[in-house]
Amino acid sequence: QKFLCSNCHNILKKALQTLCGHRYCSACLTWIVRNNKNAICQKCKEEDPNTLGEESLLAEERAFGDAAINKEISELRVHCVTLGCSWSGILKDFEEHQSLCEYALIPCHTGCGHVVMRRKLADHLENGCVNNVTVCQQCQSSLASSECQGNKRIPFHWFGLFHLLLVFFLFSQQSHCTSSASKDGCCFSEVGCAFRGSKEKIQEHEKAAVGTHMLLLLQHMRQLQGALDPELDCFPGPEDESVLQQLVREKVISELENKLHVFENIVAVLNKEVESSNLEILAFRRQSELDQNIIRGLELKIAELHQCLMQKDAGLSSLHKSLLFSEQASYDGIFLWKITEVGRKLQDSVTGRTVSLYSPAFYTAKYGYKVCLRVYLNGDGTGKGTHMSLFFVVMKGDYDALLPWPFRHKVTFMLLDQNNREHIIDAFRPDLTSASFQRPVNEMNVASGCPLFLPLAKLQSPKHAYVREDTLFLKCIIE
Repeated sequence: QKFLCSNCHNILKKALQTLCGHRYCSACLTWIVRNNKNAICQKCKEEDPNTLGEESLLAEERAFGDAAINKEISELRVHCVTLGCSWSGILKDFEEHQSLCEYALIPCHTGCGHVVMRRKLADHLENGCVNNVTVCQQCQSSLASSECQGNKRIPFHWFGLFHLLLVFFLFSQQSHCTSSASKDGCCFSEVGCAFRGSKEKIQEHEKAAVGTHMLLLLQHMRQLQGALDPELDCFPGPEDESVLQQLVREKVISELENKLHVFENIVAVLNKEVESSNLEILAFRRQSELDQNIIRGLELKIAELHQCLMQKDAGLSSLHKSLLFSEQASYDGIFLWKITEVGRKLQDSVTGRTVSLYSPAFYTAKYGYKVCLRVYLNGDGTGKGTHMSLFFVVMKGDYDALLPWPFRHKVTFMLLDQNNREHIIDAFRPDLTSASFQRPVNEMNVASGCPLFLPLAKLQSPKHAYVREDTLFLKCIIE
């Protein structure tokens, strides 16, 4: 599929890749842009119409030549489908083969209306072509080429020389007429190349088939020499022979000069093509530099937007935390802490993954002390592995400068029985000399409380409902 044009669905020719990543033939893209205002990539429409963006707009200046895919296509293995032909090779050699395929059907160049295999064209011209007529220079009779063979050898001297000159003249006229009539054919049609096509196709063919044209030219020269040799037999005198040899040399030199002129024209055309290609390459490079600058600018803008989004995410996260804190905060010294997924959190405490849990902060009064609870579900210190430990933590608050220190209020802990039968209650008064109850220097002081608050066996006892539906409730009251 990657070798197919998104428009004509045939093998890509001079592939161009658009900004959306799809590929078009150069001619297809030119046709689409010229015939459609604000043309949209058809592949993008087919894949997902809801994601069409600016990159889906088609424009010749926004597409670039895909040299990699062109190279892959030129190396594709193909074979000739002409009946009887066994040629196979790579795609870049196929066009040259088409112009030389011996089994290809071609029209007879004399205009007789017959279509014959290239390999049988010579037999057709000699034996079956009604238009292949030659005027005999001796008797002025119109004869088929096969009949003319028996009408040649008449022993004469100066009349034979005149005959030879007339043959050269007719040959030159025939070549001129053939060349003039082949306006849509290869300039080497007069020496046997049957390629025909548009002006652009002919130019590409003449660039690609230089070696083939040289072989055709060599064959033509050999045929010319073969045609002239019988005429030389008509002049037995040695002086006449030297004159004829000189005429032959002059004719050959004239033919070669004409061919040289043709090749000089071809080289001139190729030079112009090279100059045009160089200009196109420079334009592509400049466009590439502009595109790179645009890409760098867009990357910087994306980085700025990404940084801005990160800042906004951080702000939203902070607002979310503040909102949660506002919803859960208490300002009367009484705090009820609901702990869910008790089984998993207890297992995490046993394995050491999450040793302790902190409660949300709460306050003893509207502008009072900021405090929180810290629980070790698998115990801490003397209660590790046997008891649940519960501690009280004094935190740095907004109004600490106005409050009396050390903290001296009585703290009461409660683990609520959800059947409202037997709550676990423990209380303590602060040790005023302990650093845990002095004005906080850091975010929170060292926790202080009850390391043996509740035996773990009692926590899971079926006689009580301290844990129900994997949830327990801890209450703290500050007097």
